[in-house]
Amino acid sequence: MDDIHPEDKGKAKIPGQIVSVRGSVVDIEFLETLPPIHSLIRCGENDGIFIEATIHLDEQRVRGIALNATAGLYRGAPAWTYGDPLKAPVGKALLGRMFNLFGEPIDGKEAPSGMDFRSIHQPPIELARRVTTEDVFFTGIKAIDLLVPLERGGKAGLFGGAGVGKTVVITELIHNMVGKHKGMSIFCGIGERCREGEELYREMGDAGVLPNTVMVFGQMNEPPGARFRVGHTALTMAEYFRDDLGQDVLLLIDNIFRFIQAGSELSGLLGRLPSRMGYQPTMATELAELEERISSTSEAAITSIQAVYVPADDLTDPSAVHTFGHLSASIVLSRKRASEGFYPAIDPLQSRSIMLQPRILGEHHYQVAREVRKTLATYEELKDIIAMLGLEELSREDRKTVYRARRLERFFTQPFFTTTQFTGLEGKLVDIEDTIDGCERILNDEFSDRPESSLYMIGAIGEAKP
Repeated sequence: MDDIHPEDKGKAKIPGQIVSVRGSVVDIEFLETLPPIHSLIRCGENDGIFIEATIHLDEQRVRGIALNATAGLYRGAPAWTYGDPLKAPVGKALLGRMFNLFGEPIDGKEAPSGMDFRSIHQPPIELARRVTTEDVFFTGIKAIDLLVPLERGGKAGLFGGAGVGKTVVITELIHNMVGKHKGMSIFCGIGERCREGEELYREMGDAGVLPNTVMVFGQMNEPPGARFRVGHTALTMAEYFRDDLGQDVLLLIDNIFRFIQAGSELSGLLGRLPSRMGYQPTMATELAELEERISSTSEAAITSIQAVYVPADDLTDPSAVHTFGHLSASIVLSRKRASEGFYPAIDPLQSRSIMLQPRILGEHHYQVAREVRKTLATYEELKDIIAMLGLEELSREDRKTVYRARRLERFFTQPFFTTTQFTGLEGKLVDIEDTIDGCERILNDEFSDRPESSLYMIGAIGEAKP
């Protein structure tokens, strides 16, 4: 970390002294000059502990949050800073590598050379430079492409509780998009399990997409300061590819809730009074600061897909509510569908996208999507009656609707490339035309004489067994 930002060499150090240490919160006294907020302060053995200045307590003292473990720090220990913020490395040499918050490699290889360093605290691009497109980002996943199409340069959220398949869908999207679009992607793991990070690194190497990917991790076992700032490091790298190289970037974040959670931990450590449901009072601001940097210019776009853990499957939780507002598409994963074996467990009635408009997708796609949603919604309403009275008590038309809906539900299942080793089923990438055609034929009762199981875990409709 000594050469994190070589351009600082030759700058005057501002000396200070630690006056208190409470876990990740450290108070430091500076008698000469008070460093600005966001300054990176170094202390500890070999200057190996990094603290970000967060609050000015008075004219001489600053309260900071440690970005790594504070073991060995003591009152009276020396500290110093250049008055500059934490900087992340940027450059083409990042591709194919895995880094931590500080831009240090964690894949066991040498640090890349010839890097530029930029502050992780960048302002969002001004409104005059921003553009919105009406280009759709097709993923090859049937349920998403038909009902919740993603916007190129937009932000999509994957909402779901624990164990419903958020990370699996994200890894599949990486596989499909990087393979299909030949763009580059940045994967940001916030509060990830180290197992997930290692597996993902291996899988991407095997799939041959690693050379076009940068991975940045703030793992679960790291202090909250590291988990809180790792997203800013990944964004700084993404902005370099967008602004300096004019490349489209796919930014995948897993998981936004862990970012909010890290902010909540820091807020508690700093002694702020909690707000609604125990979350930090600054949640909306912190989230907006991160999300507003994900945007597109006329030269290139950052398209972001974010996993959002939903505590106790409650979509009214403040963390989920605040995230919804920033997104152009929300894909909700349902535990009920997962328990029935419908993978990906996408709930078509709760998921939404601003791209689902005839002007953008064309009249045909829009009408089929509407009809599919209507059929599934009617089936949902009839479920209570079926449970109480049985299917036989329904009118002939309602029974037809039920049969169609059940076949549609199975048609929306799909084997994934990333789960082949577990399921033994080879992954399928389905074109949007095939998806629309399949749904249309099911709605026209072309498959009413075939068993429902023939449509389960297939790609295009032509694979349905007679």
